[in-house]
Amino acid sequence: MDLLKINKRYSFFLLLFNVIFLISFSKVLENQQIELQYQAIICFFLISIIGVSHGALDHLKGYKLMEVYKIQNKSFFYLAYIAISLLVIFIWLIFPEFVLLFFLLVASYHFGKEDSCMEQNTKNITYDVLYLFKGSVIITAPLLFHGEKTIEIFQILNLNLSFLENNFLILMIFFSFIANIILTVQSNNGGFLLADWTNIILLNVFLSPLIAFTIYFCFLHSVRHSLSLIYEIDSNNFKVGFFKFIKKALPLTLITLLIFLVSLYFLANYNVFNDAILKVIFIGLASLTFPHILLEYLVEKNEK
Repeated sequence: MDLLKINKRYSFFLLLFNVIFLISFSKVLENQQIELQYQAIICFFLISIIGVSHGALDHLKGYKLMEVYKIQNKSFFYLAYIAISLLVIFIWLIFPEFVLLFFLLVASYHFGKEDSCMEQNTKNITYDVLYLFKGSVIITAPLLFHGEKTIEIFQILNLNLSFLENNFLILMIFFSFIANIILTVQSNNGGFLLADWTNIILLNVFLSPLIAFTIYFCFLHSVRHSLSLIYEIDSNNFKVGFFKFIKKALPLTLITLLIFLVSLYFLANYNVFNDAILKVIFIGLASLTFPHILLEYLVEKNEK
């Protein structure tokens, strides 16, 4: 089975599963029986393990890139990757609003491009705009359906988005829908992009912003990227590729989890515990996302 069919089946399976879940537990969700603190802890561990695991093979891509640039010392990759991550955190501490806004734009583009599973010319600005609008629904949907809670999260991260009006958010979600339709027609992917878009909207309508983002990031974005890595490892035997992927991804995933836990321990001494969790999640993701995206760009550029 090719990767396109796997992505298609997974998208529709996830949509069906979430619809059944949301309907079955609608009363529980309405009563909010799970306290906020437990929600945050669960989301923290899911993102720290499942979410970041799709980038746990970056070192292997880095080794290939170093061969292109004729760099023999493999430790150089880790030093560069860590340096970029620390630089992002340092700049965030000085200019939190600028870094977070830039991160939201970069993340929207990244989510839109990676989740589209399309091999297109990255120099084509039309596709870049489509990817940006497609991925922007991750940001705009929680702001539209749970504005107060989402704005509270951004305020904890030192960014005020209360000036965004519902009309603007509705327009952006409409543009993201149109972008999905155009990309669906261009790629002839059987409609799984529209299934993903519907999934994201439903999650944000019925769930809190943090839970909706966690489910998207872990079980759609991360799993989809991991599927492509598994397919690269062994395209003939998915089971073999899966276990090889777990074995290769586990060390860096556990290291990242440990770093997140240590960061949470220190931040919890100066912040409310839930605020500390949110800062570790989103500042941590930003610090990992920038070197991850840069690496993807350089690998893609040198493969042409």
